[in-house]
Amino acid sequence: MKQFLSKITFWKATAGLIFAAGIYATFVRFTEGLGASTNLSDDFPWGLWIGFDVITGVGLAAGGFTIAGMVHIFNLKRFEPIVRPAILTAFLGYTLVIFGLMYDLGRPLQIWHAIIMWNPRSVMFEVAWCVMLYTTVLALEFSPVVLEKFKLTKTIKLIKKIMIPLVIVGILLSTLHQSSLGSIYLIAPDKLYGLWYSAYLPLFFYVSAIAVGCAMVIVESFLSARAFNKGLEMDLLADIARIGVVMLGVYLSLKTVDLIERKALSLLFVPRLETYLYWLEMVVGVFAPMILLARRKMRESYNGLFAGAMMIVVGFILNRMNTSITGFEGWAGKGYFPSWMELAVTFSIVAFGFVAFALAVKYLPIFTHSEHRETLPRVDEWTRDLQIASEQR
Repeated sequence: MKQFLSKITFWKATAGLIFAAGIYATFVRFTEGLGASTNLSDDFPWGLWIGFDVITGVGLAAGGFTIAGMVHIFNLKRFEPIVRPAILTAFLGYTLVIFGLMYDLGRPLQIWHAIIMWNPRSVMFEVAWCVMLYTTVLALEFSPVVLEKFKLTKTIKLIKKIMIPLVIVGILLSTLHQSSLGSIYLIAPDKLYGLWYSAYLPLFFYVSAIAVGCAMVIVESFLSARAFNKGLEMDLLADIARIGVVMLGVYLSLKTVDLIERKALSLLFVPRLETYLYWLEMVVGVFAPMILLARRKMRESYNGLFAGAMMIVVGFILNRMNTSITGFEGWAGKGYFPSWMELAVTFSIVAFGFVAFALAVKYLPIFTHSEHRETLPRVDEWTRDLQIASEQR
């Protein structure tokens, strides 16, 4: 018993509690329905499970097609050390998005209807097909990692022969559904608040997804380095941060032009909650990281790079939550806050993603480029070098 308790760390105990709450919430959701487990209503039929688990989750997984395109399409082989972690993060992200969607659907067992009951005029139909197909593409892109574990060399060679077409298809599918998630809200011009509604929402969603995809690669690299005692490819991450800054600049330019074109600049100064939250997402997710990461000194420092990437991620989450929830509160005339069961399910999905990533790193060859010449040394290597230097003196 003592040996068992000694293996329980703070994070393991926390994950266990989250999973326990999530299992109970799942039971209530699928036995008593949405009404008993959520604070959703006719005014807010879409809440946390769509706003965060789906709309936000798909964007946070955008690093997969971004890095895969850089390596396999643009032939930037120097970024190859971070392809596998990025693909793994994207694959887990999309898988968890599908799980999150199952919770929100009123009749989840009929989700397969989209496969045979076509409605090509529906944006949601297009998103459903793109997500299904792109998840399949990610599984194929990630399959060589699993095949290496079992030394299936012939199958690996076959997958590598079709890798470039797979990546091209993945980029096309990502472009379609990342933008189409914004298209969903085009049907609500009189309901979504003016600071977020725009005819260019599909473009905004796509550009911001690329920016946050770059940021997620950086955040994932830092967390992996700390959790698994791996080196950091700081030069590669700094270059990815530069791409993120450029995309943030494009995003800011598009948003500014849109507000001017719609004559909606006055909404930026209306004293109401929507205004404050809009400024919060722009300051945290656009202005601050642009200023921080535009400086080479900050991009090449641990704290500066991680802080800038985290701000982009937080700002992106704020934007998606504002677009899917906050922007509709004025029209509905009342607010929405998720129930504890909604929060429990969402936290469980996120925790499951972390656990699955950790298990994949433990049992699969995810980090295969630790010998990369510009990778920072690990703590044990620093200690060894110091000992050698002391002995030489």
